[in-house]
Amino acid sequence: MNAGAHGKEMKDIVTTVKCIDYQGNEKEFTKEELEFDYRTSLFKKEKYIITEVTIALQKGKKEEIKEKMEQYANYRKEKQPIEYPSAGSTFKRGTDFITAKLIDEAGLKGYEVGDAQIATKHAGFVINKGEATAKDVLALVKHTQDTIYQKFQKKIELEIEVIGENG
Repeated sequence: MNAGAHGKEMKDIVTTVKCIDYQGNEKEFTKEELEFDYRTSLFKKEKYIITEVTIALQKGKKEEIKEKMEQYANYRKEKQPIEYPSAGSTFKRGTDFITAKLIDEAGLKGYEVGDAQIATKHAGFVINKGEATAKDVLALVKHTQDTIYQKFQKKIELEIEVIGENG
């Protein structure tokens, strides 16, 4: 999905990906062939099983790297609801808007369906307060999408992948 944070994405470090298709054929893709874009890649369109990823990291000073890791960890503790189970950031940012800001402005922070809740710490996350089911999460997501469209005429997309009967 080309995951990322703090202005960096996987596309910045991936050089090659080895995989197999569902017939067992091996394939290797270069970075250029992976079609990286915001929260997407070739693997969202084509079905492969990834077996190996080669990444290119930059050299750095141990203490500076450690400090940066601590900064990112502290940021997550302060800004994200990591004290609750979740699938991570639930919604993609919009092309011309910040999704979490719209959710907050719509008054949906803290809104619940069953034990699924729009996190009060960061409105871009759906958290599980205890016994949330997939049905609860999907109902909450739909309510959130519908509300944002009604109030702001903006379509918000999922960052998480829904698979199975409803996916």
